[in-house]
Amino acid sequence: MIFKRTVFILAILLLFAAYASAKEQPAMESDQQISEFSLSGFGEKGKKSWDLAGKTADIFSDVIKLKDITGNLYGEKENIKLTADRGDFNKSQGKVHLEQNVVVTTSSGAKLVTDSLDWDRKNQVVTTADKVNIQRQDMETTAVGAEGHPNLNQMRLKRDVMVRLNNSSAVKDEPKSKEEKTVITCDGPLNIDYEKNIATFLNNVKVDRGDMQIYSDKMDVYFNRGKEVKAIEAQDNLMGNKLDKIVASGNVRIIRGDNNSFSDEATYTAADKKITLSGKPRLVIYSTEDLNAPAGDKGNL
Repeated sequence: MIFKRTVFILAILLLFAAYASAKEQPAMESDQQISEFSLSGFGEKGKKSWDLAGKTADIFSDVIKLKDITGNLYGEKENIKLTADRGDFNKSQGKVHLEQNVVVTTSSGAKLVTDSLDWDRKNQVVTTADKVNIQRQDMETTAVGAEGHPNLNQMRLKRDVMVRLNNSSAVKDEPKSKEEKTVITCDGPLNIDYEKNIATFLNNVKVDRGDMQIYSDKMDVYFNRGKEVKAIEAQDNLMGNKLDKIVASGNVRIIRGDNNSFSDEATYTAADKKITLSGKPRLVIYSTEDLNAPAGDKGNL
């Protein structure tokens, strides 16, 4: 009886030792580990189209795990650089997953910062479910979730969108006191086409320009190009640094001082700061001094 108990106790101890030893073993060992790893891809006529490098690499059968990553895409009009602390390269699919301190910069001056990013080299698409910050000239955009081209010219921001515009004057050395700041928020999504200079905001859209607020279901925001931008627009395809006009539609409400206006659609032009209301406007005011202006199917605020 004592012998059986001893055998049982020894069996339990051996199982415990085996379990402890298994916990100390790594889940998976790489086939090969190297430093200063790099990959390159070439397009037509042997021209390099992309490269990917890491200070260290753990090479598995299907995946290469990299640390201190730098990637580059070489395009006809501009180049794109991606950096991250670590990530994976899927050899069979040709896809790259980046994590921690992910930064995308373009030669035209755009910059995207996020916590993780998936780069599909074949389809030239970058996506993330994390919070993103995109800076481009005098425009800063934050949102949760994004998808678009690696050059950041066409982007879809998914939710909790905020855009800050600094409508600086094109006149050199003009005092900063003359700058006007615009903040636009929406539930999302936001579709931005920097090449066509248009951004479309959807769901609970609000524009705040300090002395005026505009609310609507949908809003198309157009930008124009400053003089300095026009001189290089053929090369860089940059979005203009000045607000041109806003077209709001669906349950439009405008607050300007003590005045409230309601309509189906409203168009605001930044050059003359005029608002044109259409679609059953409930109140139309031609100026802040003239409060007796008649209401009609269309009017200016």
